[in-house]
Amino acid sequence: MKIHRLLAGAAGVALAASSAFAQSKPTVAIMYFNDGAIGKAHDELAPLSKGICDVLITEMADNPGIVVIERDQLQSILAEQKLVTDKAVDLSTAIKVGKLLSVHHMIYGGFITDPSGTMVLDLRAVEVETGKVEFVTSATDKTANLLALIHKVAVKTNAGLKLPDIPKQLGEARAAKDEKIPFQSVMLYSRGLDAKDAGKKAEAIKLFNQALSAFPDYDAPKKELEKLK
Repeated sequence: MKIHRLLAGAAGVALAASSAFAQSKPTVAIMYFNDGAIGKAHDELAPLSKGICDVLITEMADNPGIVVIERDQLQSILAEQKLVTDKAVDLSTAIKVGKLLSVHHMIYGGFITDPSGTMVLDLRAVEVETGKVEFVTSATDKTANLLALIHKVAVKTNAGLKLPDIPKQLGEARAAKDEKIPFQSVMLYSRGLDAKDAGKKAEAIKLFNQALSAFPDYDAPKKELEKLK
């Protein structure tokens, strides 16, 4: 009996140590990005509000030195608190969501495009506890190079917030893989996220499969399809 108690106690200590270690890491959450595209492009690119958020989460989650909140958890909080609106996400909303998620850093921003096919991605990071904007950055590229654009912003943000470095090999591998994924796949994937959040399971599955048809090695839609089984 004593042995069982000792083992249970040791397991409890290990779990507590593991939990404390996880809590000691900087925690980051990322809001949906504001759609600033003008004219017809505003509606066409609207799904990228969630798509950019999701890709940036994946990029920053490559860093083993931080904890990044998953998009599903963010979506759950937004829906529960009835914060999913057509209004642009501002500083106060970002801080409110950050407190609900109990994170150190909350990231939000937006994108704009022009008729020539150029996109500007703006990003702000706020320290949730103080409400202070601690980092601002932006990057510009062709809309078709969206994943490369997000990668640039992720690297800048990680450095700007003085977070632990992303392992060089992981960052390079991510950039090389993203370079191959066509914009069409990213758009289909983003539309799938919208459908999933709206409870349209069949439509979401169809869109995720279409994203894979356009690029069979795209990991993100594969993971979403697994969740929807």
